[in-house]
Amino acid sequence: MALNRDTSVGYLTNWAGRLLVRELERHLAQIGLMPAHMPVLLALEHGEASQKTIAERAGVEQATMTATLNRMERDGLVSRRPNPDDGRSQLVTLTPAARAKLPDVEAAAERINAIALDGLSEAESAQYFALIKRIIATLVAREAADA
Repeated sequence: MALNRDTSVGYLTNWAGRLLVRELERHLAQIGLMPAHMPVLLALEHGEASQKTIAERAGVEQATMTATLNRMERDGLVSRRPNPDDGRSQLVTLTPAARAKLPDVEAAAERINAIALDGLSEAESAQYFALIKRIIATLVAREAADA
């Protein structure tokens, strides 16, 4: 069996992902954040949510999200309060300190996107996004069918 990295969707996507995460680490370190914070920031930028909702939006296990939120709470980036609609859960919100970092996070994301898409035309960039979204939708549907 001959594996060809140049035609392996998984290999190439993983490699690009690792390179993007390294670039993200460099940019976020300058504002005191880590890539693991990104899904939480995205999930909470428009308001509070339960830990379960944040984990679902991020596509990570509850235990992983618990550890991330604990670190973020320790670092003053999120706060928790009892959920008035469900006494068994808490609502998580970004602190003012975290909200103050959002413009810098957005600027970093824009810079990284520009770096990654440099050399592609506008049409090629649009095609990339359309294709990667189709691939993701196909894999999500397959995962849901297997569940």
